[in-house]
Amino acid sequence: MMKRIWSVTFHVSDLRKAVDFYEKTLGLNKKYEYSSYAGFECGGVEIGLSPKKEGKTIGETPVVDFLVDNINEACRTLKKKGVHFVKELHDEPWGGRHATFTDPDGHILEVLQVDWEKYFNSATKGFEKK
Repeated sequence: MMKRIWSVTFHVSDLRKAVDFYEKTLGLNKKYEYSSYAGFECGGVEIGLSPKKEGKTIGETPVVDFLVDNINEACRTLKKKGVHFVKELHDEPWGGRHATFTDPDGHILEVLQVDWEKYFNSATKGFEKK
């Protein structure tokens, strides 16, 4: 069911400072940046940065996204195995469909299916000259 790790997302206190660190200090290639997320290429796994939300406990640890071929089937299978989703299956404007759950220790995990055409169209907008 799980194909590979798609991304690991860190929730950061200062997105601009974190983007500078990952891009300039670590030398990672920034794929795109929005006000709510920045993605970097790291050996086929995306390193994501997202601002922390005040007063929220969920999302304060790294989030691991598992890429799947069929998100509906993956969610059904996980639910049958007793997984409780803390965020139900939903669509993102960049082409992702994902659902969030936790492991027994509370680590945040997601299953993700990507509409690659929509994803690449969204990702290339970050490279357009203004």
